[in-house]
Amino acid sequence: MNVHATPSAANSTPALPSAAPDSIGLSLPRLKKMSEAFQREIDKGTTPGVVTLVARRGQIGWFEAQGKQGPGDAAAMSRDTIFRIYSMTKPLVSLGIMMLVEDGHLLLNDPLSKFIPEFADVRVGIERNGAMDYALPVRPITIQDLLRHTSGLSYEITGQGMVQRMYAKSDLRKRDITNEEHARLVAKLPLMAQPGTEWNYSRSTDILGRVIEVISGQTLGEFLKQRILNPLQMNETGFSTAQANKARIAQPFPTDPWTGDKVALIDPLEVPKMESGGGGLVSTTMDYARFCQMLLNGGTLDGNRLIGHKTLTFMASNHLASSVKVETHLVPAGHGFGLGFAVRTDEGMAPFAGSVGQYFWSGMAGTFFWIDPKEDLFAIFMSQGPGQREYFRTLVRSLVYAAVE
Repeated sequence: MNVHATPSAANSTPALPSAAPDSIGLSLPRLKKMSEAFQREIDKGTTPGVVTLVARRGQIGWFEAQGKQGPGDAAAMSRDTIFRIYSMTKPLVSLGIMMLVEDGHLLLNDPLSKFIPEFADVRVGIERNGAMDYALPVRPITIQDLLRHTSGLSYEITGQGMVQRMYAKSDLRKRDITNEEHARLVAKLPLMAQPGTEWNYSRSTDILGRVIEVISGQTLGEFLKQRILNPLQMNETGFSTAQANKARIAQPFPTDPWTGDKVALIDPLEVPKMESGGGGLVSTTMDYARFCQMLLNGGTLDGNRLIGHKTLTFMASNHLASSVKVETHLVPAGHGFGLGFAVRTDEGMAPFAGSVGQYFWSGMAGTFFWIDPKEDLFAIFMSQGPGQREYFRTLVRSLVYAAVE
């Protein structure tokens, strides 16, 4: 386990307090079983390596790196390895929006077009017999819609519908466009559904990143650094990392071990023009642990309050009415969705243990975290295995909850 080892990076993030597992209600034998389970996956060639962190009652009880940072003769996986966290960017940007709400700069029911006028002219795309018809929105997209993915916006990676194919043919995936240019491109594309009627995973949080820029007058990266990353001392989180850190970056297998598909991830050394609020950050396990501990603490860490505890409770509550259509594995049975997080609403139904009120999100390349206020616990799982991410998300939850005393 080696909880007390010192990270090697010169500008490393301050470590959270640690404790023996049994002193904070975690079973050491069960945690060792978890370690053995992940070692079996590494030995089978499912992933080059993983990092797992479990904290409870304000202290880290388990923090282990296993396997290698990448395929072949790569260096050993380390607790300060750098990962592409993709959509684990979304909770930070969602928090940023809610900080601006607390500052009085916007309301959740404000129309998006108030900040990005191009969205005043969006249309809803309706597929009929292989052709696209267009309808006017019944109501505008709101900031709340963007936070909970009921905006009607889409992703090109979530299906093969006509709107998704239009996204795929656009320039949205380019990293050499600005957030402003990206938002204009999205505004020209039709909506998947009427705002507020369906949960569709989408580029909504990228658009929220642009809203932050419009309100703050800063780039998204500058805003996140000033308001979230610096106060939390998340010193190794950003939209790129320095060339000097090249040897610390986790790499996936070049082809997926289950499907044989080629794996292509963003280059963390490249400084992108587009600072993607939906998926652009790179980070380390300890950096993200500081973010998680702040959330578990109700919005504060080391005496720095980032967000009010009532605002955070509101964010981590279900915001999907029963009438909202949800057909996706991303929101499992027994779950809803809040403002930036999926939220557990039922003790049962999901295919893994947990607590009502816990909230979580994950990243496309294999990273995952959850916060469990009821058990005063959070856990982080880091890997760079895109094809195995759903399997590992379920596995790690089962293994961690088996260790909760």
